[in-house]
Formats: sequence, structure tokens, C-alpha cells
Amino acid sequence: MTPPTQAELFGTAPQVLPEGFHFRLEFITPAEEAELLAAIERMPLGEARYRTYTARRRVASYGSQYDFQHNRLLPSDPLPAELMPLRERVARWIGVAPEAFTNALVAEYRPGTPLGWHRDVPDYEMVVGVSLVGIARFRFRRYPPIAPKKADVVALELEPRSAYVLRGEARWDWQHSVAPTPALRYSITFRTPAEQPRRPRSAADPTP
Repeated sequence: MTPPTQAELFGTAPQVLPEGFHFRLEFITPAEEAELLAAIERMPLGEARYRTYTARRRVASYGSQYDFQHNRLLPSDPLPAELMPLRERVARWIGVAPEAFTNALVAEYRPGTPLGWHRDVPDYEMVVGVSLVGIARFRFRRYPPIAPKKADVVALELEPRSAYVLRGEARWDWQHSVAPTPALRYSITFRTPAEQPRRPRSAADPTP
């Protein structure tokens, strides 16, 4: 399937999305989505805990997990077999070996759950996310933010079964966030390890 153009996604006045961001609608089928949801029901999702607060979303991290208390990457349970076909499809899309994605993060967004402005932790390089069930408004702003304004924010809707990629400029020179979700939503995020982690340049970058 040919990826949609910006005009198809945003109408006659397309937004300028960050370089290195790629997006695809209907990345998986409804049947595949249902299988993934059944697998997620069996996963031990727990509250996402960061340095000084507990987020509203629930998560399960596989392959590796980040210790925010000590700012270090730790091993975690291996990726479940149910996530392997999706990891292989993501790898084919991006053009890397499936094994390059050493981390998978499964997240549940109950209605009204936001994800604040951040970049992913610097121990990871490429980020690929797949959305399930609900719609999410995915927002970008330049990093580091200097007197950020609402007019500087670029946004798009992440439809169920869609997928996106963050790499290069989109990964490192922009922050992203998710507006409070209108309905239940899940996401599965795959990440590759960084060869040399880049430490945050600003206290405004919590890097979940």
C-alpha cells in the first residue's frame, strides 16, 4: 500500500512535519489488532513511574527498561512471542533486522490520559510506534523549547492500526507529546539501542 501524502492526511493545507518522521495508515489489519489486544490483556501492565511522579498510563517494558531513579538502562523480560510478528513487520518497513529492536514498550491510555512533552530516553535511537483501538493527537515542538507557543506546535491524529517512525531530526531535535486521549487506546513502541547515548540538554526534557 502506498503511504498517504501530507495533503491526503491534512487536506489542502498540509503541515510541515519534522524531517525523519514517517507515518503510515492501516499498518496492521483489524484481525491483527484484535490478536494484539488479546495478548496485551495477558501482560502485567503497571503504572509508569518516573523520577518524581507516577503517570496515569500503564505500561509493560520488554527487552530492557529504564531506571529513572538512577538514570540507567536495565534488562527486562524478553519480548513476548505475540509481539514478534509485529516487530518483524516494523523491521521490514524501516529496513533493519528485527533484532535491532531490543526494546518493546506496551502502554495503555485510559480515557483522559495524556503524555507530556518529552524525547525518549537517550539510551534508545530509533523509535517506532503502533496505535491500537483509540485515536491520539500526536504533537511536536522544537527542542529545546524556547518560549514555546501554541502556534509552534505541529500535530496529527494517530489512527488505530497506524504506525509512525521517529529518527534523525524528528527523534533528537523535536519533543513530542500526546493530548489527553478521548477513549481507551493502546500503543506498542519498538526502539533500537543508541550506540552512544545523548544526554539531555535541558531540564525541560524529562525523556520518558
